[in-house]
Amino acid sequence: MRALVLAAGRGERLRPLTDELPKPLLPVAGRPLAAWTLERLRAAGVEAAALNLHHRGEAIRATFGASFGGLPLVYSEEPELLGTGGALPPLADFFAPADVVLLVNGDTLCRWPLARLLARHRRARRQGAVATLLFHRTVDPLPFGGGVALEGERVLAFRRDALAWGAARVRRVFAGAAALAPELLADLPAGRSDIVAALYEPLLARGQEIAAVETARAWHDLGTPERYLEGALARALDGLPARGARALPGADVEPTARLARSVVEAGAKVAAGARLERALVLPGARVGAGATLAHAILGPGAEVAAGERLAHALRTVGAAGDRPLAAHSAGSA
Repeated sequence: MRALVLAAGRGERLRPLTDELPKPLLPVAGRPLAAWTLERLRAAGVEAAALNLHHRGEAIRATFGASFGGLPLVYSEEPELLGTGGALPPLADFFAPADVVLLVNGDTLCRWPLARLLARHRRARRQGAVATLLFHRTVDPLPFGGGVALEGERVLAFRRDALAWGAARVRRVFAGAAALAPELLADLPAGRSDIVAALYEPLLARGQEIAAVETARAWHDLGTPERYLEGALARALDGLPARGARALPGADVEPTARLARSVVEAGAKVAAGARLERALVLPGARVGAGATLAHAILGPGAEVAAGERLAHALRTVGAAGDRPLAAHSAGSA
């Protein structure tokens, strides 16, 4: 098995947070987001993994180097973004020895059940399917374009305008992981392409089967600041009481500060008397004495002055102003 982690996106919906920090390096419970993904791949027995690079790719390469805990890593530079389908053909030589290709979204946080995905894929291959996609059983499809139409353990349609989509009774959100037969890579055109339009839909049009497997595990699409806040808090606070909070090793939190459902990453400082409620304080950030953060993200190196209140907002260094955050995020489970 070999894998590609899609890591080249600009993260435009996460700006200004991603102006300097690429999505795969967003801190989640003391680790870069991509580290959680690579850990799952390594545990699943993946032999080697590739990451495609575009926005701030040099920072991703510098962070992970040539391997991750013994998992060899290679990098595919994209001077121009190639899309979810176009990212695969430049890695044809890398995937040549593989009998299974795993494709994983780089902005998704999940303890993916990769063993179940692979077992389903092997069974589906014996029945003639060439791809197996993972879907979430409980996430609301509406914020994600209505979801993908399923019937039993197979995909019917990907888009609303397909006749089969309208007739389907079950629609699920793609959970960010797919197992592919390596020979499918030859069907993808060189250059930029979307994998749904360039590969999956033509497969269905030819009458070939795309298998489906579902999960109900905690899952977060971190594509917006609201979803990043939700997902980062959920992962870091997993197992804590309802009002629990966490200061990661290397964080400096004064004893009189009060934290609820909040996370302070390493290198950040929270001064005396500060109040944090559903807040994420990233490395190097500073919260002044008596300041209040409520449903907020304080980016790397950013500051909230003593006595100031930051609510329903994202603040980063160098931005023209705070970015408003919605009161409630969507897309997590």
